Amino acid sequence: MSYHVPVLLSAGVAQLLGSPNGVYVDLTLGGGGHSRAVLEALGPEGRLFCFDRDAEALANAPCDPRVQVVHANYRDAGQWLSYYGCSPVDGVIADLGVSSHHFDVAERGFSFQQDGPLDMRMGLGSLLTAAEVVARYEEGPLADVLYRYGELRDSRRLARAIVEARAASPIGTTAALRAAVERALPPRADKHKVLSCVFQALRIEVNQELASLESMLAQLPGLVARGGRVVIISYHSLEDRLVKNYLRAGNAEGRVEQDLKGQTDAPFRMLGRGGAKPSQEEIAANSRARSARMRVAERV
Repeated sequence: MSYHVPVLLSAGVAQLLGSPNGVYVDLTLGGGGHSRAVLEALGPEGRLFCFDRDAEALANAPCDPRVQVVHANYRDAGQWLSYYGCSPVDGVIADLGVSSHHFDVAERGFSFQQDGPLDMRMGLGSLLTAAEVVARYEEGPLADVLYRYGELRDSRRLARAIVEARAASPIGTTAALRAAVERALPPRADKHKVLSCVFQALRIEVNQELASLESMLAQLPGLVARGGRVVIISYHSLEDRLVKNYLRAGNAEGRVEQDLKGQTDAPFRMLGRGGAKPSQEEIAANSRARSARMRVAERV
């Protein structure tokens, strides 16, 4: 199976690892690239937990007695690490990018560039699909999804076009959705950009990506030992904003709290300014790395 090439691989693992015999967590196993790199740097007593909500990704975990694979959404990482008696840990890494596997397999329904069922579930055990969102959401809630998660200014017009199209014929495939959206666009519109945003919005809604991310971020102070590192790679502004705010201030709003003495009580100390970005060489070799931003923080 084709999974995306790990972005900022060497830099991310270098920032993550402290003690080679520590306990580390890869919250997004995917193709296993980060997990393999972490494992290569671990000592004989080190441990690595690999999480993924997609059962198909679990086969990519390194076969090693130091590895524990967990089939779960990373929002549930806290309870699983407690179950295994391994909390707090020495470091956590998460690559929030959607795997190339999801985009490249038409049957998963993530891409508008090939026809397939309108699915978009990262975990096939989930109930809600993109087809159900498109078929069942009323125009107002559908417009809200497109605006909130796709940052589309024309969300209401697009939602209306989708509702009108589904009234004429069910929208059950990626091609049918693409056609409905394209019919609503003016001649000079950037169709590729709009379609990317529409599909992103539906994917986030189906998988509750931002809610899961926020839940995971809120758990990090209790998951990571003092001095431990958190490394998170995000790919769009909605993700990066949440990551930055939680790592900088410990909350979704980025509001820095102070005690009675005026001391901040943020659980993490951000390392570096503005987040690291891939080099031009890496982007040339892997175009999907272009929007990546890596933020690193240390538990204090």
